[in-house]
Amino acid sequence: MSEVLFLSRGDVASLLDLDDCIAAVERAFAMLGRGELPPPAIAGVHADGGAFHIKAAIAGDRFAAKINANFFEAVPRIKGVIVLADAADGTPLAVMDSIEITILRTGAATAVAAKFLARPDARTALICGCGLQGRIQAKALARVRPIERIFALDSDHGRAEAFAGETGAEIVTEAVAADIVVTCTPSRTPFLDRVAPGTFVAAVGADSEEKSEIAPSLMAASKVVTDVTEQCATIGDLHHALAAGARVHAELGEIVAGRRPGRERDDEIIVFDSTGMALQDVAAASIVYDRAVERGIGIRMTL
Repeated sequence: MSEVLFLSRGDVASLLDLDDCIAAVERAFAMLGRGELPPPAIAGVHADGGAFHIKAAIAGDRFAAKINANFFEAVPRIKGVIVLADAADGTPLAVMDSIEITILRTGAATAVAAKFLARPDARTALICGCGLQGRIQAKALARVRPIERIFALDSDHGRAEAFAGETGAEIVTEAVAADIVVTCTPSRTPFLDRVAPGTFVAAVGADSEEKSEIAPSLMAASKVVTDVTEQCATIGDLHHALAAGARVHAELGEIVAGRRPGRERDDEIIVFDSTGMALQDVAAASIVYDRAVERGIGIRMTL
């Protein structure tokens, strides 16, 4: 058995940045949209107070499986590992902490979606959920749109204040009109039921069947774009909105690949249901592994 490289959360953080992640995630969506990659897979197991999920995919010569735990009262709430392997012969290459990759690739997916689905002149953003993911979402949006004003909404006022102190955001106590709205909370009850015409909504928080942020009526009245439609119909906000008449316009990969149109009118309300797909993890983990090998970072062990 060949040696396996073990990488800590600190190692991963030192090897991956947001811009790299955005570029890699956009390439992954484009390849999926062109039919060059097999669809990613997901499995879930419930536990008291939370759940485990496994997301796996092959991209090029790499395979990755991410095993994440999602426990509502734990700190951090989401944690786990990614196993990266050679897709040609199955040889394990690395085992790495998943937290930084999950945070960055989730923000990267929003950036890619906003690039293709938000109005080009979008200048205001409402971030619902002011934790680590909220911070990355704000940074990611600024990479693709000229954001000038950010509103911060969180049930924890102290968390909203900390977010505002870091980002210059304005704290609000209820959803306000903005060109872009991001929901990245652990809510199990939908709280966003209306937005202004032309708004782009990135629904990020619903990554299990119990979670819900976007009112089914809003989804039904919007153009819905998914990361992976089959997955969103099981664990995303789409899962709760199908009975209300919500219909999927396209997967993001189809739009990035130019096979389906994105925004067609300035007044369209577009909701991106972002449940997180394993191809994002493969793309990011491959960058981390290649740089770790190049720089001699990590611990090698023979299994």
